[in-house]
Amino acid sequence: MANLLEGKVIAMTGAGRGIGRECALLAASEGARIIVNDPGVNPDGSGTDNGPAAQVVEEIKKMGGEAVANFADVSTMEGGESVIRSALDSYGRLDGLINLAAILRDRMVFNLTEQEWDDVIRVDLKGHFTTIKPAAVLMRQQRYGRIVNYSSVSGLQGNSGQANYGAAKAGVAGLTRVAARDLGRYGVTVNCIAPGAATRLTATVPQSARELRASRGIAGGGAPAPAAGAAPAPVQAPEADPMRGPDMVAPMTVYLLLDEAWNINGRIFQVAGGHVGLLQDMYPPFKNIYKHGKWSLDELRQLVPAQLMNGVQNPAPPPADLQIPGRDS
Repeated sequence: MANLLEGKVIAMTGAGRGIGRECALLAASEGARIIVNDPGVNPDGSGTDNGPAAQVVEEIKKMGGEAVANFADVSTMEGGESVIRSALDSYGRLDGLINLAAILRDRMVFNLTEQEWDDVIRVDLKGHFTTIKPAAVLMRQQRYGRIVNYSSVSGLQGNSGQANYGAAKAGVAGLTRVAARDLGRYGVTVNCIAPGAATRLTATVPQSARELRASRGIAGGGAPAPAAGAAPAPVQAPEADPMRGPDMVAPMTVYLLLDEAWNINGRIFQVAGGHVGLLQDMYPPFKNIYKHGKWSLDELRQLVPAQLMNGVQNPAPPPADLQIPGRDS
């Protein structure tokens, strides 16, 4: 290795397993000292286990690197601040932060409970803010820093049964763009990865849900969708695909920590298998209609379907045999 992160201190949440573990090992192999945060919860957020974080620390030390475990729950401000404090207490500095902590509580929106909504938002969205806030204070003062957040295709495109998770991950994308604007002037970059990899979280998705998403043109786990009109590829469990290993996502994540990535800021990258894609901004709109004045309902009834929505598909259309008012008008 070229020791591209020699002397840097990187804090990572959710780094005890999966993509987080791979990022920690890769960054450590490039000379970084790592704060490995992971409370060791189950995919639904229940339970705790210090083992995963401690094991990653041990792996890094066996490689000849340096690492410290942190077991805090980043869904609280105290927990997020603890991660950043671990970096300062252990190594006296913080150069980078990767936010990977996430849980799932999948359920169709009409069955989703308030508790399931709150739990996922608290970990998957607030858990980014709780570390970004203290890290931003420090990085602004030192005029340097790298932050990499984790969104999802569920937040950027939408997956059935993931209203809570999708909302959280869409929020992460928005948080990334805003934080990048807040911190860019201070030499701090904030970017985001939307990964496609086989992890403990993706393993909890039922095969029936994968097939439903594929039938609606939604590529599972961040993989690029097939071209329009192309036959869908056979649906297989992601863990069966060697190109879907979590190690495939780590290099782009670690690249964004490098000094040479200084001018990449506020961007969202889709990383799945061998694909690394730069996603378009959500604004400005890619299609629009304009009138110098107020639209009438009759004008919109004519121009919205004819121009604005022409060629735009419904991601989840109702079946042909369902009577839909307005369908045949």
